[in-house]
Amino acid sequence: MLVSARDMLVKAKEGHYAVGQFNINNLEWTKSVLLTAEELKSPVILGVSEGAGKYMTGFNTVAAMVKAMDESLGITVPVALHLDHGTYDGCYKCIKAGFTSIMFDGSHYDIEENVAKTQELVNVAHQLGLSIEAEVGSIGGEEDGVVGMGECADPDECKRIADLGVDMLAAGIGNIHGKYPEGWPGLRFDVLDAIQQKTGAMPLVLHGGTGIPADMIKKAISLGVSKINVNTECQLSFADATRKYVEAGKDLEGKGFDPRKLLAPGAEAIKATVKEKMELFGSVGKA
Repeated sequence: MLVSARDMLVKAKEGHYAVGQFNINNLEWTKSVLLTAEELKSPVILGVSEGAGKYMTGFNTVAAMVKAMDESLGITVPVALHLDHGTYDGCYKCIKAGFTSIMFDGSHYDIEENVAKTQELVNVAHQLGLSIEAEVGSIGGEEDGVVGMGECADPDECKRIADLGVDMLAAGIGNIHGKYPEGWPGLRFDVLDAIQQKTGAMPLVLHGGTGIPADMIKKAISLGVSKINVNTECQLSFADATRKYVEAGKDLEGKGFDPRKLLAPGAEAIKATVKEKMELFGSVGKA
């Protein structure tokens, strides 16, 4: 059964580990993440961007697939289905579709409008038992056309949003989506520490988890990060394994072109990446 992310993140914050959010892009992605979470007895959050939701023919399709797969595979660990970087309208679509968690990304609004829309969505989400994430300070890089320069969040604005009753807070601390460029200066731990001081028990979220060095990940967790988002790294693993399969001519052997065979190496590569991240985040055995 799918659950909200609230309880799993409260436990993560108290236990000084982080729960991974792994964005899903199709059936193979979903299956790989769920099976790995079950194998490692780790709670997990399945993230769905609005672009990926559209690609999979809509949020209703995504929710139906995830719920059916969770049941069919006999998954026993906590699983949250979460909208990633949701617009105001997107949040309502996912609530209606049966998601158990939403993220409202109001970081591109001025703080007053961000506060107003976030407060409204907090009230709606909590009435229905959903968890909700908000963002302050845009995350750098590009994700589904959402572009941010990676400015750092204002700790006072973070407190203002946190005080609205959100369940988790994404705060920009120099992190970016996608691959990290040469010369990236690293995470701003001074800003993260200042945010933690202002927001207290609030679980903090680190977006752009791909490519951040392990020591930085561990330090971020020690400073209150309880949820870490990973997307690009799984995509890269999938693409690399698929390329090797084709370049080795495996698709030309027997029925190697069958999508069940063609996509299998990529699916296994996703499992390996998810396992590596869950071990790094410290969530193994915490379900």
